[in-house]
Amino acid sequence: MTTLIKRFFLPAVLSCTLLSVHAAPAAKYKTNLPPSVELAYAIKARQRGIPVDGEATLRWSTGGGRFSVINEARAILIGKILDARSEGEIDPFGLAPISFTEKRLRKESATTTFDRAAGTIRFSASDHRYPINGGEQDRNSVIWQLIAVARATTGKIKPGTSWNFFVAGLRDAEQWTFKVINQEKLRTALGELNTLHISRVPPPDSKEQHLDIWLAPSLEWYPAQLRFSDDNGDYIEQTLQIVRKKDS
Repeated sequence: MTTLIKRFFLPAVLSCTLLSVHAAPAAKYKTNLPPSVELAYAIKARQRGIPVDGEATLRWSTGGGRFSVINEARAILIGKILDARSEGEIDPFGLAPISFTEKRLRKESATTTFDRAAGTIRFSASDHRYPINGGEQDRNSVIWQLIAVARATTGKIKPGTSWNFFVAGLRDAEQWTFKVINQEKLRTALGELNTLHISRVPPPDSKEQHLDIWLAPSLEWYPAQLRFSDDNGDYIEQTLQIVRKKDS
């Protein structure tokens, strides 16, 4: 009997330990997707303690019930320091990612897959599994989901409010809370822009990146500036230079 228990029940128990709990769907907000666009940025960064300058390109495409986001950053003398790609479908929650791949400087590429047929989020870099209940995002798509929410709820997304999303990274997933900090003027190559500063600060015990976003309502709510910060002092800051509208 003991042998039978080990043979048939133990594997089931072990497989269950890989399935992390996410009991409820993410918050379901109204969304209004922005037009397809290619955004060019100047970047200032610190990588492994070394200050560097460079350029970045952010490509957002939507049409035919699908979307894609590509964020590439290059630093002078170093080369590509970030290549993040997300693609998926549009559903009643807004963006519904299917895959997310990220490659950072001196780190292996990793992919997060949203297997919608199986109803599971899985990771190439870990054995964690999460159920898909609706509204889940990846670290790339969540910025554009936030933009879509801001465009649809302009009277509600204001300083002091918080907006929650369930976000998958490269190894696991967790609840993200974006806090609207303030309305701020930002100097860019396009002139001075009125922006809404929104910040995501991870929990104290988390080693996840800090993320600050400055959205420009006058430019379809596109990101006028993005800043990704690590606890070790490394960061990538992207400031908008050029807006190239695309056909959806």
